[in-house]
Amino acid sequence: MKAIENKFLQKTKPRDSSRMVETIYGCKWSLSVYQLLDAGIKRPGEMVKAIDGLTTKVLNDCLKKNIEFGIIERVAFNEIPPRVEYQITAFGEKFLVVLQHIEALQVDIDKQADGR
Repeated sequence: MKAIENKFLQKTKPRDSSRMVETIYGCKWSLSVYQLLDAGIKRPGEMVKAIDGLTTKVLNDCLKKNIEFGIIERVAFNEIPPRVEYQITAFGEKFLVVLQHIEALQVDIDKQADGR
């Protein structure tokens, strides 16, 4: 009988998705922006007013990163004065599920640490 030879390549982390998670968690405000969008606060001015310490510049940088990743989309209305709103994309909904799993994992880690 001939021996079956198994060869596996080294498993590497997914390049783009891991960078996306690192960037989002590295951004101090992204998770707060997701909470605001979930609560129905979609306009940038309302977002800045809703969170102490959040500035317009920092919010714009945060929104830009999330738009580049396809998590959030910008909706511009053809009105005077101009109106802009943000919403989570279909891809963003999938990404938020991943973040929820990471948060659940952290809860489990914290429970283990408390039980020692």
